[in-house]
Amino acid sequence: MQKVYLDNAATTQVRDEVIAKMQEALGQFYGNPSSTHSYGRSAKTAVEKARKNIAKTLNAQPSEIIFTSGGTEADNMILRCAVRDLAIKTIITSKIEHHAVLHTAEELEKEYGVSLEFVDLDENGNPDLNHLKTLLREDDSKKLVSLMHVNNEIGNIIDIGQIGELCKENGALFHSDTVQSVGHYPWDVQKIDIDFFTAAAHKFHGPKGIGFAFIRKNSGLKPMIFGGAQERGFRAGTEPFHNIVGLEEAFVKAYEGLEKETEFVKELKRYFLEKVQQEIPDAIFNGFSGDMDKSTYTLVNVRLPFDKQKGLMLLFHLDMKGIACSKGSACQSGSNLGSHVLSQILPEEELEKPSLRFSFSKYNTKEELDYTIAVLKEFAES
Repeated sequence: MQKVYLDNAATTQVRDEVIAKMQEALGQFYGNPSSTHSYGRSAKTAVEKARKNIAKTLNAQPSEIIFTSGGTEADNMILRCAVRDLAIKTIITSKIEHHAVLHTAEELEKEYGVSLEFVDLDENGNPDLNHLKTLLREDDSKKLVSLMHVNNEIGNIIDIGQIGELCKENGALFHSDTVQSVGHYPWDVQKIDIDFFTAAAHKFHGPKGIGFAFIRKNSGLKPMIFGGAQERGFRAGTEPFHNIVGLEEAFVKAYEGLEKETEFVKELKRYFLEKVQQEIPDAIFNGFSGDMDKSTYTLVNVRLPFDKQKGLMLLFHLDMKGIACSKGSACQSGSNLGSHVLSQILPEEELEKPSLRFSFSKYNTKEELDYTIAVLKEFAES
């Protein structure tokens, strides 16, 4: 049976170079980075080298990079600390954010009594910037805007620069969950009015369990996790040195080959869109995922012309044929509630039809896409 992995928005295959770096770290550089002897100093040097390399690529300062266990922790940390430490009274977000943001904001509403406001979305899932302006100017409360750069289910790309400018003009802080874009798009934090953003290594061919938060210098945030003095006192706990060097290697390789790999994956997406339109002409692409300019090149979310009963068997059928994809975020795989993203942009009758997210990487081939579409077509005609 052919095996095809098209769930790269959930997690990616780890690069061989990353595995080699991590094995070296686990086997040779096992000192605690907080220890003062040579073993510890070697590990500490490597941690700080990783921080500097990441900061340099982002045009940030090393002190603005805080290593975390991944995007979820980083999102939680930033939102919670902003409310606690910066007197945030209003959080403005959207109903199609990742649950790391949505559920955190909901809890902060309960715990701290912050006002939770949702910006209107257009029919494709993009935020209404005129409504955002209205929300920003509604009252004098200290506000935090949290809107994700690339939506993890439908791939829409928001104008992060324009939103940052709006926030700055109105005295609001701006946070973005950028887990689906860091490692896939160039960044220069000196050219964007953004206060906080987040990344996870496993989205760009690195290990799971490691990521980072960008926290603008002199933000005023204080630690959420207390203990030792790691991460300049901001996040206590012994640094997972092997994961940090794995993150660094994946990050460096992603940006060294960004132009070449981006063009390769873009061509895969273009090909997939064309083949779906040819072979299953009644299929519809959700959000802007069928638009090469308005969505990320890494994923497609397609709504297939099957009834609900047949749709229930679709993922199982694909899995039996060796094809891995998803019906939404991997974080919702155990939920029967369906996609909270699609529920905001599709009418009820369209939600009954199966929607699948196919996401691509440098390790995929056109032959794999041909096989996948042939399986989908066969299922449609059965």
